[in-house]
Amino acid sequence: MRTTPSSPVGLHRVIEPAGASLPQAAAVLDAGPDLWPNEVRIDVETLNLDAASFRQLTEKHGGDGVAVRAEVLDIVAARGKMQNPVTGSGGMLVGTVAEVGPESPLGLAVGDRVATLVSLSLTPLVLTDGLERWDGRSERVPAQGTAVLFGRSIAARLPEDLSPDLALMVMDVCGAPALVSRVVREHLERGSAPTVAVLGAAGKSGSLSLAAAAASGAGLRIGVVPTEAEAETLRGTGLADVVVADARSPLGLAEAVTAAGGPADVTVVCVDVPGCEQPAVLATAQGGTIVYFSMATSFAAAALGAEGLAADVRMLVGNGYVPGHAEYALDLLRGSDAVRALFEARLAED
Repeated sequence: MRTTPSSPVGLHRVIEPAGASLPQAAAVLDAGPDLWPNEVRIDVETLNLDAASFRQLTEKHGGDGVAVRAEVLDIVAARGKMQNPVTGSGGMLVGTVAEVGPESPLGLAVGDRVATLVSLSLTPLVLTDGLERWDGRSERVPAQGTAVLFGRSIAARLPEDLSPDLALMVMDVCGAPALVSRVVREHLERGSAPTVAVLGAAGKSGSLSLAAAAASGAGLRIGVVPTEAEAETLRGTGLADVVVADARSPLGLAEAVTAAGGPADVTVVCVDVPGCEQPAVLATAQGGTIVYFSMATSFAAAALGAEGLAADVRMLVGNGYVPGHAEYALDLLRGSDAVRALFEARLAED
């Protein structure tokens, strides 16, 4: 056990630039498995790379899984964490608690199987198996190694009624539905059920966001997807009226959402490609709210675009954390056969 001073937010793990940044912004972390008293060590079982990061790596290497795997290993070895240098994002992991420091406030015990609810972009991480069981072609990465949680990290015990892989998929995006629920309820307090449009509605965060909107009292729900194939996965689920449109097309998206009953009072961006910032603004009613829940978002483009369009919209950054978000998302899955079927189908594809 290390005895030098430590910080609940992990400042003591920052190697470069030393003492000048928090772990997420740092270039290099100390990922060694020896703990400070307020830390927890996790034996890693699975990494789940975030969608924007995985897409960027896959496109960079032309779908070559071996090259993707090699770059992930290089990133972790060089940085002491899994943080894509292009997107800045990471993902999350599942593992078993191996050691708990005597001053840890997280309430975990040795042997607990947990999912970390903080990004891999700030989690000290060592990989010891060369990712030999991963083909580099899916976001879910079987892995062996160690990870460290700080005093202010977040982790949730895996539920016993769901498979670990299914629970991981849900927890990876659990901040989105919780925030959507909060925003919908805020609009309800103004006196009317909001129209909600979700861009990327057939994905993990998108489908859960639609379920959250429905459960929280939204009115019309519009699910925007880019292809007819994705539209077919949503039709008949009851989650939304389905629209096929390119979320990167300013006029195309606005026209499609309006034709479906919009503009939206609440627009949720769950698309893992850039270029959706200003189209989302045009698809949203004056006085409405946009939740950008994608690491592919340029927040400068969103803010300056809204200004240039004279759009009176509130723009929120989905930061991945809302109190109670993990259990809320899991309960949405448990309570919706349609959402569960979408997740299980994606799991089978992976």
